Amino acid sequence: MPKTKKREASSSDSDSGPDDRGPVSKKGAAPAKKSKSGKEEPKWHLGNKKFVKVNEFNGKPYVHIREHYEKDGELLPGKKGIALNAENFQKLKEILSEVEEELSKF
Repeated sequence: MPKTKKREASSSDSDSGPDDRGPVSKKGAAPAKKSKSGKEEPKWHLGNKKFVKVNEFNGKPYVHIREHYEKDGELLPGKKGIALNAENFQKLKEILSEVEEELSKF
């Protein structure tokens, strides 16, 4: 039987899997994302290349919390992150005070 290798602990504070390796190479870079109305999608910086962004997908709004990586001097969204629909985001807002309370214990 072949031996299985143990995974080394990651130094990342994200729990979404292996480190980002970037997207599959494509010819020509895509322009900055804009909503259907032509406006740039709002984005907020959390630090350490992490951003919060609101956009629309299939006619529904989503809140993305995602790590970005740098390629050719441009920050691009990576694989590590989460997309919350409006219902999930509302639930997060409802429990946020409880999360803050638990966080204050550290």
